[in-house]
Amino acid sequence: MLRIGTVVLGVQDLHRAARFWSAALGLRFRDGEPGPDDEWVVLDPPGGGTAVALDVSAVPVQEIPRVHLDLLVDSAAEQAAEVRRLVGLGAERVDWPLYPESPDFVVLADTEGNRFCVVDASRG
Repeated sequence: MLRIGTVVLGVQDLHRAARFWSAALGLRFRDGEPGPDDEWVVLDPPGGGTAVALDVSAVPVQEIPRVHLDLLVDSAAEQAAEVRRLVGLGAERVDWPLYPESPDFVVLADTEGNRFCVVDASRG
């Protein structure tokens, strides 16, 4: 049976991206923080689950990516608080051209420009 083991994100600044995603999701460095010449790091969630790996990439960020992360919260209040916290960690709000009339998600970009959404799961 197949299962997702790791989600890999391409980044340009490995150390900056590792600090952001570690703080954003409470992830731990699998093999310690990356060294100055490292081009890859794996971040694990405490207690198990899907890991996030960061890989140095020269490929430019897609403005409207084909694949992205959805981070779930349980209420509109929690969504607003998490968006503020993530922006405080270095994420940026994205002027998303594809928002529906009443979106249940907020599109952000990480420190590398990778798009991800914070979704209010209470809205179905």
